[in-house]
Amino acid sequence: MKPPGLPEIEAARDRVYAAALRSPLIRLGVDGGPEIWLKLENLQPIGSFKIRGAANAIGLIPPAELAAGVWTASAGNMAQGVAWNARRLGVPCSVVVPETAPGLKLDAIARLGATAVKTSVASWFEVFRTQRFDGMDGRFVHAFMDRDVMAGNGTIALELVEDLPDVDAVIVPFGGGGLACGIAAGMRAVAPHVPVLASEVVGQAPLAESLRAGRAVSVSYTPSFVDGIGGPHVEPAMWELARDLLAGSVEITLADTAAAIRLLATRNRVVAEGAGASSVAAALSGAVEGDKIACIVSGGNLDPSTLATILAGDVP
Repeated sequence: MKPPGLPEIEAARDRVYAAALRSPLIRLGVDGGPEIWLKLENLQPIGSFKIRGAANAIGLIPPAELAAGVWTASAGNMAQGVAWNARRLGVPCSVVVPETAPGLKLDAIARLGATAVKTSVASWFEVFRTQRFDGMDGRFVHAFMDRDVMAGNGTIALELVEDLPDVDAVIVPFGGGGLACGIAAGMRAVAPHVPVLASEVVGQAPLAESLRAGRAVSVSYTPSFVDGIGGPHVEPAMWELARDLLAGSVEITLADTAAAIRLLATRNRVVAEGAGASSVAAALSGAVEGDKIACIVSGGNLDPSTLATILAGDVP
């Protein structure tokens, strides 16, 4: 698979902005150290960047085929992105979700009119590879391994360079890789000197382990409150893209991530889910060089009870 080029990313803008907003870029309220800038994708209509890729991919489906509906596999955010766009266009939507999916995200899927089908975590991960699941009808919209989805995500890069032209580095949460590779493809086209790095959580960081090994490897994966990133492996096609496009991966702990969530809430009044705060935790770790670091706050769909635990000073 090749990454989307600049013409694809620029062409995606009209489809993306039919559903998504141009997210704000604000500075993190900390003293000292590099300037850390927050790209607030948590403020999208569904609380996540996923609305961008879903809008572009679904917008490119021929109307006759789209009438049969769409489906996806997601822990919650891509589910909402696909469901939101399906509802906007008046077509049916189904979602395969892992049995560990947070209640907040399941409620959102139902509120948007989509049907959620639960399966085991192992079976759910298989859907990303096979793109099949018994009982699903319509066009499958892959959460990350899709050029059209990545092109939609790549519009974030264009906004970043327009709003912060002297950015020194960009940190992007790494789940399946569609966000990180989409942004990195865009940055390579418009600001090739700016490195794009992934953020992952220790113990659920298949990209970091693969980069160390020099090949795609599997890791032992234990689900955590950081449910939007991490997994047992990087899909082979995404590994090829990631190792070419990304400058590395910064691993942070669950405690680091919880601390970043608290900081965002108390200093900037920003609610970020674990995945969204991981990029900020990576910037705060000091592992990334540069005077101006942009962090993609990829989503804000955090369960209230989890947020309460974190704000109380604990790690869920």
